[in-house]
Amino acid sequence: MALDELKSAIPDYAKDLKLNLGSVIGNSDLPQQQLWGTVLACAIASRSPKVLRELEPEAKANLSAEAYTAAKSAAAVMAMNNVFYRTRHLLSDPEYGTLRAGLRMNVIGNPGVEKADFELWSFAVSAINGCGQCLDSHEQVLRKAGLDRETIQEAAKIAAVIQAVGVTLDSEAVLAQ
Repeated sequence: MALDELKSAIPDYAKDLKLNLGSVIGNSDLPQQQLWGTVLACAIASRSPKVLRELEPEAKANLSAEAYTAAKSAAAVMAMNNVFYRTRHLLSDPEYGTLRAGLRMNVIGNPGVEKADFELWSFAVSAINGCGQCLDSHEQVLRKAGLDRETIQEAAKIAAVIQAVGVTLDSEAVLAQ
């Protein structure tokens, strides 16, 4: 199992990450599609080659072809949107918020899976990328779709742990050179 491989690669000083990785993925109450779509989108967003290599095969095995593509699409479109909307939010001139974005993001309207699943994956990627405006927007859509705060927080925990594992493993790889 790739998850075990990933956990065994985590150094002893980051034991909490090893335990958290096992619990947020292995003990998650999320339905399989929500869980593995979140894992895949977050593995991509983490920018860690090792994390993506280890988690992608299991995600692919647990997702339909449509969900697999949609999770990758969520990571891709949010990589763009998180930079754009975070920039607009951080600029002190509020006029930027009134300008038309002019960026294509059709996949958000037609992701090929349940809208709530795509929104959950987009929310998790936005957590990794640190876009408060996107987090608020996706959280509101998720709440309107009937998801509870615990489910939404579960996605945030998955994002946090996968990001932390990626940072830790990538830094260890650099230090080992």
